[in-house]
Amino acid sequence: MATVVESPASPALATHHSWVGNREVPGRAGARPAISPATGEAFARASLLDAAQASEAIAAASAAALGWRALSFQERGAILLRAREVLLSEAADIARLITREQGKPPAEAHAAEIFPSLETLKHLAAHAEQALRDEPVVSDVLLLAHKDARVVYEPFGVVLVITPWNYPLFMALSTVAAALAAGNAVVLKPAPATTLVGLKLGEIFRKAGLPDGVLNVVAVDDRLAPALVEDPRIGKVVFIGSVGTGRKVMTSAATNVTPVLLELGGKDPAIVCRDADLDRAAKGIVWGAFMNAGQTCVSVERVYVEAPVAEAFLGKVLEETRKLRMGDPLAGEVEIGPMTMERQRAIVEDHVADALAHGARAETGGARPKGPGFFYPPTVLTNVNHDMRAMRDETFGPLLPIMAVADLDEAVRLANDSEYGLTASGWTRDATTAARLQRELRAGVVTINDCISSLAEPAAPYGGMKRSGIGRSHGVLGLREMTQSKFVSRDRSRGSMVWWYPYGAPFESFMTAANPALHARSLVARLRHQLGLAASARFWNRLSPLDLLRNLDKLF
Repeated sequence: MATVVESPASPALATHHSWVGNREVPGRAGARPAISPATGEAFARASLLDAAQASEAIAAASAAALGWRALSFQERGAILLRAREVLLSEAADIARLITREQGKPPAEAHAAEIFPSLETLKHLAAHAEQALRDEPVVSDVLLLAHKDARVVYEPFGVVLVITPWNYPLFMALSTVAAALAAGNAVVLKPAPATTLVGLKLGEIFRKAGLPDGVLNVVAVDDRLAPALVEDPRIGKVVFIGSVGTGRKVMTSAATNVTPVLLELGGKDPAIVCRDADLDRAAKGIVWGAFMNAGQTCVSVERVYVEAPVAEAFLGKVLEETRKLRMGDPLAGEVEIGPMTMERQRAIVEDHVADALAHGARAETGGARPKGPGFFYPPTVLTNVNHDMRAMRDETFGPLLPIMAVADLDEAVRLANDSEYGLTASGWTRDATTAARLQRELRAGVVTINDCISSLAEPAAPYGGMKRSGIGRSHGVLGLREMTQSKFVSRDRSRGSMVWWYPYGAPFESFMTAANPALHARSLVARLRHQLGLAASARFWNRLSPLDLLRNLDKLF
């Protein structure tokens, strides 16, 4: 996206700068306004780094990486805990900044951004060492059983993190903190629409005592992003955002065969079974569809409800939806704030218009309100089908299409009929049905009688199937995504290995006996050839009688 560069005519706006080497660096490539989505007006601006300055940020991270890696898990964890203290002490101001720049209500900023960030920092400080400790490898091969071997997890060096605008604090902080806990230095590029929240992370970690250069937060024009990804000093790229941009990131990363972790979009289904607690399902799905104005990659974007309860369920959904208050989150108590960007609101309008043109009904909402800001009301659609964009494409807005289905078989089939596979939810009181949904739904996360909240569980892996992404964040798997696995071994024996030179007839005879001695189908055949091994000097050169006793199981 081309950057909107502010003209010099508005000097009264406060200007914020990137963090490079733990100091604020004014950018030389102009400035980008920070737009309040509630008013559509600029309230601050961020100076933009040019290409040379962005390269200096990577250089700072590269220079700091070895020293940061050398610290113990306890030392790195202590800084994460201090960052948690800073975040907690400034929570009210940070929540207000999130509201002002991104649009979610302050209460939601506390619940969906600050709370899970605090939990993540605590979890990583406590569990990173255990998750990344060396893992012994016990050989199943008799002739290798004398080796000490293990898998070790090493940091990449510099991780480039590119984060989205919908959860500008939590998505950035959880990813950055995992990379730091694993021993990496980080270059963070926040989304253009929420640059100020991203820059706040640099300030938080500076106050926490993070060494110079370990975290660098760069405000740059999106046109510089490919150069960041293609920089050979980058060890791994983490991108959170749309499928389309994810493809571009993969293309740029291929320049140096740089590994990528992609957390992409979703079209997350909910299945409401005929035995569901309809009150609970309606409340949960309305929240799951409309929180953050529907701008959540794991939000409920389509519902399949079994026909016998469809009418009752719809009535409860409409009752809950009509209770929601929409407005400027800084002007009063609301549940629904503005959408973050006008272009995203236009996508919602396109999906609604397409659905209505093909026979859908808007039971509530369905049109933008008058007045300033990027508001769009919570909208419930019925009479929908898979020919409509609202049921196929990611909407990323306050839209809830509901489709009645004949039975659970049809619900599962339609839920899986998507190029996405991020999350899915099922609503049922029956344990057998729940187990079936968890087994058959093709998604990286499946929850029963809840939605979305699994993202806030720092111990749970998060990620998608199909076009919803590559890799996992959070939990043990997320930490290991921030490392490279290495197999190491040490040979404790003396003398030559059995397969070393010279070859010749004795070696051929030895291997002729060794293969059936270990792999013949019949026990009698294995024993016969094992006697042949026992007569070989090469065998006893590699294995002492004590070693043989310890590994008798490998013979049988």
